[in-house]
Amino acid sequence: MKPENIVHQRILISPLNWGMGHVARCIGMIHQLRNQGNELFIACDDAQRAIFEEYFDDITFISHAGYPFYFGGKGQFGLDLLRRMKSLSKRLKQERLEVEEMVVAHSIDYVVSDHRYGFVSSKVPSIFMTHQVNLPLKWYELSVQKIHRKLMLKFDFIWVLDDETSSLAGKLSANAPANGIYIGPYSRFSMYKDEVEKTIDHVLIASGPEIYALGLIHDVIDARELFPNLTIIHSTDYSVHPLDAHEVKGSWKQKDQTIRAAKHIISHSGYSTIMDCIVLGVPAHLIATKGQAEQEYLEVRWKHKIRTI
Repeated sequence: MKPENIVHQRILISPLNWGMGHVARCIGMIHQLRNQGNELFIACDDAQRAIFEEYFDDITFISHAGYPFYFGGKGQFGLDLLRRMKSLSKRLKQERLEVEEMVVAHSIDYVVSDHRYGFVSSKVPSIFMTHQVNLPLKWYELSVQKIHRKLMLKFDFIWVLDDETSSLAGKLSANAPANGIYIGPYSRFSMYKDEVEKTIDHVLIASGPEIYALGLIHDVIDARELFPNLTIIHSTDYSVHPLDAHEVKGSWKQKDQTIRAAKHIISHSGYSTIMDCIVLGVPAHLIATKGQAEQEYLEVRWKHKIRTI
């Protein structure tokens, strides 16, 4: 059951609310599913909806709360999650009930979850979309991997955003379970078919949780002598100083044109950004979010290796 096999169905999809990378890659997936004659229903919060509405005008939106993540900004992601474990568990259980209600209310045929463990239905086939079959954990954290796999296996299918050789995510996507299907990378930039001239030297994409996105902007500005003619893109308008750095404001689609014109991209080493760079065929300077093991692994793996597909 690959994305291309689903046609003329009613599909309910929801992205995780961990930064906007999950929204970004869902745009490409939704574009494909819609073009296959499917009717799409997106369960998301207001911030996510505002982005989706830029790309789609024929989608049904369902108001759906995200998980109550907390980001302290000190790179202690494990501790930040632990502090919210009780409320995260409560939200997951509540989400399962909400999904069942949505499936009935909207006569849904398939449920697609972009790494939301609770976005699963017992009534219709449910699909978990991820690039992390394996979490980048230390030996003493292996119990977390068991929980991760147990939650994934509640879904009928797992769509792995990589190829069968795990050439993109490496060990993160390797050895998928029996119900895992490798579907390749997804990027919203696959939607664009026109050619754009590469005219901008360096584009900084400040992505991820807000506190870390702002930190990346400050770090790159401090080292701006390495990145001449710097242009900054941020999910929210951010006043940039000094004046020799240019900030692009406006909608996501307007900012897409700047990204497409970039000769070189600077960004956190999030997997959605890596997929974008591969599709765009542009070299990237990747910087891991402090303390986020997944990005630290991907930063090393992809250093000087961004290539086209």
